[in-house]
Amino acid sequence: MDLQATTIIWLVVGALVAWLAARILKRTGFRLVGDIIVGMIGGLAGGFIWNSVHSADGFDLYHAIASPAVGAVVLLVLWRLARR
Repeated sequence: MDLQATTIIWLVVGALVAWLAARILKRTGFRLVGDIIVGMIGGLAGGFIWNSVHSADGFDLYHAIASPAVGAVVLLVLWRLARR
């Protein structure tokens, strides 16, 4: 799978994880749209970091979902801690 399709997956996963985190945590510092945007940025960051550290041959669905999910959660938690 090419980088463009993988990037779209990272954005979608980041948005979904941020939406879920906003529902679970009740408040992360933003309204829903802000949470989703932060999650998308975190998803991109997590995906790009995983890609730069791990050079896989071909498309790996598990890591295409797990790495942006972790990136989105980490960024949302950091943002919440910074807002306190």
